[in-house]
Amino acid sequence: MAAIIQAIGAATTLSSPNSLDSKKFHISSRRSFPGRKGTFFVIRSDGRLSSGLNWNGKRAEQLVTSAVATKADGAAASTSSKPGHELLLFEALREGLDEEMERDRSVCVMGEDVGHYGGSYKVTKGLAEKYGDLRVLDTPIAENSFTGMGIGAAMTGLRPVVEGMNMGFLLLAFNQISNNCGMLHYTSGGQFKIPIVIRGPGGVGRQLGAEHSQRLESYFQSIPGIQMVACSTPYNAKGLMKAAIRSENPVILFEHVLLYNLKERIPDEEYVLSLEEAEMVRPGEHVTILTYSRMRYHVMQAAKTLVNKGYDPEVIDIRSLKPFDLYTIGNSVKKTHRVLIVEECMRTGGIGASLISAINENFHDYLDAPIMCLSSQDVPTPYAGVLENWTVVQPPQIVTAVEQLCQ
Repeated sequence: MAAIIQAIGAATTLSSPNSLDSKKFHISSRRSFPGRKGTFFVIRSDGRLSSGLNWNGKRAEQLVTSAVATKADGAAASTSSKPGHELLLFEALREGLDEEMERDRSVCVMGEDVGHYGGSYKVTKGLAEKYGDLRVLDTPIAENSFTGMGIGAAMTGLRPVVEGMNMGFLLLAFNQISNNCGMLHYTSGGQFKIPIVIRGPGGVGRQLGAEHSQRLESYFQSIPGIQMVACSTPYNAKGLMKAAIRSENPVILFEHVLLYNLKERIPDEEYVLSLEEAEMVRPGEHVTILTYSRMRYHVMQAAKTLVNKGYDPEVIDIRSLKPFDLYTIGNSVKKTHRVLIVEECMRTGGIGASLISAINENFHDYLDAPIMCLSSQDVPTPYAGVLENWTVVQPPQIVTAVEQLCQ
């Protein structure tokens, strides 16, 4: 996680359209908030926050000005003493893929440079040598062709894992993913199942430019028949990869390019996660913060400041982008009565917009304040580092939003 925080810096509050004006939002509440409590937060990834540098090369202002005391329990303890083995996130994805390929001979991989090169981010490194060129297939640079081929292979009984070298390139295969992958089970009258996994890196990286900084969650969420999950830690990356491969449904697995080098200790024994369950990252009482992928770490950085200010936020990594885990989300809303959504997806038509609709439809009576949503700005991601930083939600904005929600 240190690498991720270093990439974004400990940014100060940004005066961007995503920033919030406290004069415009004054929400009355029948609940009062106590002073500072001896609460704690948990980051399930192993790492420390670094102060980082800003984009001008100068030391950035520290977001967290004082340490937060943590309870000495198993959740907050260092992972170095826990059983298991440490892996980076991309290595956890590879381990899950390797285990499934060894378990089931119908699992195969296809994509650009996934073979002997090992993939653009080394998720498939070593698999071609172990399983051969027929099960780890290097393809031409033609996303529509090899995605369509993967769907056809799934129709015949194989379980292909299709890697997009960058999620933005999968727009070239949008017809195959929507009209074929999502609909063939229905349009064939149930004669065909499409057990395919489509995965690859996406999100705003470090100056990758607009076409390589795509967040396609909102593009694919409206396609019937598709499941979508987003990994955020090595633990859930491996568990979601294995679950996606075993699913009889087509699954899109979103990976963030800036999380690949995140390290965590994961169990030695086999485990498989549910594709439809959110993860409770930090229990709390005052406000529910829903997030996923890279923004999980922005939220947890902001949580340190919020705890010092006397707030007790509940943080949920929704993980399942389609369908939403409304059971976990609903129980949290019934407890906190306030919701903040933090996403890297675009604001217009994004995951946050769908979450707002789902919560208002199902849990409106439990809300004491309007739902707030912090999203990326509706602009192509700039190449310039300073401008890129401004388009994405930063921890100080999250702190400001929680303060306004809890007034």
